[in-house]
Amino acid sequence: MEHYFLIKHLHMTFAGLSIVFFIVRAWWSVRESPHLQRRWVRIAPHIIDTGLLGLGIALMIMLSFWPHQHPWLAAKLLGLVLYILLGTIAIKRGRSPAGRAVAAILAVLVFVYIIGAAIRHHPLSWLA
Repeated sequence: MEHYFLIKHLHMTFAGLSIVFFIVRAWWSVRESPHLQRRWVRIAPHIIDTGLLGLGIALMIMLSFWPHQHPWLAAKLLGLVLYILLGTIAIKRGRSPAGRAVAAILAVLVFVYIIGAAIRHHPLSWLA
């Protein structure tokens, strides 16, 4: 537990980096910008999101919090899956700029839900 605060704050930092970089990439995707094809733009999200997930797993193990025991954590993980699916539509798989924009907005809303579930420790997120 001696590294709990460090891991928690790194996890939150990676979450912030993840959403900011997602919004930038989604904007570039909607605008059909060539910036999306840059090598570092394609690699950085994988590094950031791997760090975010790894730190989240470390916190889960460190605190012995398991999704089947904590509904808010299960909701957070389900939200993560939805966020990833919407994110792939927003960045890569969307057929039109408008479709990518809608997927991006929905992904950001899901991310906000995940943050609320984490802060409130409740599956209703901000509504709890």
